[in-house]
Amino acid sequence: MTTEWETGAMVIDTARQRLGRVMDHLGTRLQLRPPNGGREWDADPAYVRPAMEHEILKASARDAKHRRTP
Repeated sequence: MTTEWETGAMVIDTARQRLGRVMDHLGTRLQLRPPNGGREWDADPAYVRPAMEHEILKASARDAKHRRTP
């Protein structure tokens, strides 16, 4: 099954258990980036699913906590 992911969509790479934003499509791979920036990684679309709202909120809270920690 092939799903065309929109650039900017928030997804979960289930192979890595990571939340990412779709940045680009390269051949049969997706390029994902952490929501608040960082290094992109390639993901197999077969292992990508839409992120649920609670997963996005959890990642945002975790990132905010890390920014506050000296």
